[in-house]
Amino acid sequence: MMLSHLRRCGLLFLAAVLISTICIPSPHAKAAALITIDSHQEGQTLQPGVAELFGTYSGVYELQLIVNGEFVTDVQMDDPNGDNSGSWSYKLDTSHLDGSVEMVLKANDAVTRYGIWSPWIHLNVDNPAAHIPKVEITSPIESTLQRNKVDINISATGKNPISLVELRIDGGEWLQVSPAKNGYQYTFDSRQSTQQVHSLEARATDTYGNTGYSLTVYARTGGKPPVNQGKNPATVTDAVYMDLIHPTQVSVIDEVYNPSASNPETVTSNTYTPEPLPDQDRAIWIWENASYPLVLNPNSRVVLSSMAKDTTTFHQRPITTLYLAVGQYNGTKMLEDHRSEVQQFIEWAHAEGFRVQALIAGGTTPPYFGAYSRYQTHAVREFEQILNYNLASGESARFDGVNLDTEPYILPDFKTAKPSVQIQYLDMLQLLMERKQASGLALSVGAAIPRWYDTSADASNISWNGKTKWLSEHIQDTADYISIMNYRDQAEGSAGIIAQALNELAYANSIGKPKSVVIGVETKDIADGGDPETISFHEEGRTYMEQELNKVYDAFLNDSAFGGIALHHYSSIVDFPSEWGPGGYAWQPPSDHEPPSTVSGATAAMFDFQRIHVSYNMAMDNTAVNAYRIYRGTEADFEIGPATYAGTSKGLSYKDNGLLPSTTYYYKITAVDISGNEGAASAAASATTAPSTMKPMVIDQMTVTYSAGIASVSMQMVDMETRLPVTAKISGRFTHMAGKYVNAGTNAEGEFQSQSELISVSRGEIGFLPRRIMADSYYWASAYDQLPYPTVIWEP
Repeated sequence: MMLSHLRRCGLLFLAAVLISTICIPSPHAKAAALITIDSHQEGQTLQPGVAELFGTYSGVYELQLIVNGEFVTDVQMDDPNGDNSGSWSYKLDTSHLDGSVEMVLKANDAVTRYGIWSPWIHLNVDNPAAHIPKVEITSPIESTLQRNKVDINISATGKNPISLVELRIDGGEWLQVSPAKNGYQYTFDSRQSTQQVHSLEARATDTYGNTGYSLTVYARTGGKPPVNQGKNPATVTDAVYMDLIHPTQVSVIDEVYNPSASNPETVTSNTYTPEPLPDQDRAIWIWENASYPLVLNPNSRVVLSSMAKDTTTFHQRPITTLYLAVGQYNGTKMLEDHRSEVQQFIEWAHAEGFRVQALIAGGTTPPYFGAYSRYQTHAVREFEQILNYNLASGESARFDGVNLDTEPYILPDFKTAKPSVQIQYLDMLQLLMERKQASGLALSVGAAIPRWYDTSADASNISWNGKTKWLSEHIQDTADYISIMNYRDQAEGSAGIIAQALNELAYANSIGKPKSVVIGVETKDIADGGDPETISFHEEGRTYMEQELNKVYDAFLNDSAFGGIALHHYSSIVDFPSEWGPGGYAWQPPSDHEPPSTVSGATAAMFDFQRIHVSYNMAMDNTAVNAYRIYRGTEADFEIGPATYAGTSKGLSYKDNGLLPSTTYYYKITAVDISGNEGAASAAASATTAPSTMKPMVIDQMTVTYSAGIASVSMQMVDMETRLPVTAKISGRFTHMAGKYVNAGTNAEGEFQSQSELISVSRGEIGFLPRRIMADSYYWASAYDQLPYPTVIWEP
C-alpha cells in the first residue's frame, strides 16, 4: 500500500495535471554565460575608502567576488526581468588594503551549474597606513648544520616605521628581538633543547599596528641533513629558499660534526627517514564545521569514536584514520589559537587507536587559488603551520600526516591555458614536500586528486621536471600517497570505482609505493551542483554503498598499492541512512537526553531587499551538536516552533532568503545534538531588509507522487498578495532517493510539473526541492512557502 504525506485528493489533482500536459519543458535557452567588470579599468589606482564595484552578467546565478585570494563575498544582483541577466554591484572597503589588489568574479552557469568566471582585474590601492611589513629570516641557512649558539638574523621593512620585531622558536612564546647593525638579531642557545631541528618564525609590527609574518626557517642543530628528492625545486622567495637549490650540501660552523658522538639518533628523533606508509582503511574527511567542535568540545569525541568503531549497524569496516581540517573557521585559526586543545584531541585519538592527518587545501580563499604560483606563499604558510605544530608538540600529540585537497581543476585556466595551472600545482606540491624534508619530520603527505587525472585530455602529456606524463603520475611521483576522489555510486563497470582506480594502482606498483593509493567515495548530497547524482551514494543509502565497497575490497585487498577507502565526509556520514523511506534506519549515537547549551552571539545583517545573513557562536553539549535551527518572526517576542521555523544549518551562519522588502525580522537560534535534543533559543537578533519594487511570488501548492518507478512533482506559482497565477521559470531537483535536476517553465496558469529519473524499488521516499524561480518583475518569496516541502513515501 502506498503511503504519502499528501491526501488522496492531491493525487487525483496530479493525475489531471499529467493528462493536461501543463508544463513547458526546458525553457532555458542556452545563452553565452558572461560576467563583466565595468566600474574600473586594469591598473587603476584607488584611494582608501569604499570603492563602488559594478558590472553586468548574463546566463549565471550566485555571483561572488574574490579579492586577493583571501576574501570571498556574494554581490548584489539586479535582474528585474527574471532572465538570469542583469547588473551586479558591491561596495568594497579598501581601508585595510594597500598595493596591488587582484579581483575576479565567479558564478554558476544557469544551465550547466558549473563555474563561470569574469576577466581578472588588478587595481592599486595607495594606502600606506594599511601596508603589511615584509619580514624574512635571513640566517641561518637551512642546509647548514648550526653550532650550539645560533645567530638568527631578521630583516623587517615596510612603508611605515617598524616598532616591534619578534621571534618564535619551536612554537614557543614570541620573543622581542633587538635591532642590530643590519636588521635584527637574536642568539639562540640550542643546547637548551633536545630537538635536532628547530622552527624559526618572525613577525614585525609597524607604528600603525600592521603585522607581517615571515615564512619558516628550519635550523638543524643535529642529526642527518634532509635529502631533496626533487630535481627542479620551486622557490617562493629567494632569500628563504635559495638553499634548496643545493640541498645536499652541508657546512659545519665552528665545530666538527660527529653524529655518533654529539648528536646520536634516538627513537624520538625528528630527523626525516622514509617509512612504509600505514594502512589508511578506513579514513574519513572531517571539515572545519565538524573538526572545530571535536577539538573544542571534548564531549563530542565519544560520538566520533562510537561511530568510527561501529562495525555492526551496516556491517561496515571501522574507521581508523581521521583527515582533520585545520583551516581558519569563523575567524579562528585552530593551530594558532587552540594549539593545546589540538594536542589534547590528537592524544585522545591516538589513545583510541586512530591516526590523525591534518586536512588542508591551498591556504587561500577559495582554497584552489593556492595552486597559482602567485599564491603559493599562502599554501606554504598553511603547510608550515602543521610542521611547526608538530615540532612544538610531544610525540603523542603530533599529526601522523597531511591530506592536501587543493583541487586546481576548478580554476578557469586549468582547461583554457593547459598546462600552466597543472605545472604550477605540481610546483606547489613539490615545494611542500621540500618543506617537509627541511623540517626533518617523517609525516606522510598525500594529495586528493580527481579520478580523471589519468584519462582526461586536461591531464595528459604534462611535461614537468624533464618528463612527460599523466598529471596523476607526476603527483604520485611527488607525494607520499594519493587519495583518489573516485566518486561514483557503483563499483563495477567501465565507469565504476574499480575500473577508475586501476591505472593509479598499477603506476604505484611500478614505482614501488605500497599502500599509496587511497580510494575516496562520496556520500553527501551533490545534486545542486553541475555533477550528476551518480557521483554520490547519497541517493542509494549506506547499505547499498557497503555492498559496493565490498566489491572494491574483493578487487584490491591483495594489491600492495591499495591503501584503503576514505569516506567523504563526517557531517554527512553521521546522518546517512541505510536507505530512504520506511525501511531506512540510521546509525544511533550513545543514549542521551540532555539538550545542548543556549546559543549565544546571534547577529543578523541585511544583505538586500529579500535576504538577511544570520550568524552565531558555537554551542556546547554533553555529546555533540549536530545542527542549528533558525527561527524567524516579525515580533521580538515570537515563539519558536514549526510555524516560525526558517531552516537548518550545519555551520555557524545562515542565509535567510525570500523575505519581504522593508520588513524587520527577528531571529532565534537553537542547537540540536546528535540525538535530536534541542537546546533553548538564543536571544533575538534583528535586521531590516532593503526596499524594492519587485513583487513577491510563492508556491501555492506542491504535490509529489510515485508511480511505475517515476516520481512526479506538480506545483503552481502565484502572486503572494493577489494569489493570481504567475508565469515563471523553475529550477530544482528531486531529493532523497532521486537527484535529477530540472529546468522548466510553468504554463500560463503558473502550473509546473516534472518527473524524476527512473527509481525502480519496492519502497522508498522522494521529494522535490525548488532552487531558483524566476519571473518578470517578480522574485521568489520562498520564506512564505509552506514548509517542509512534501515528499512521497511508498512501500508494498
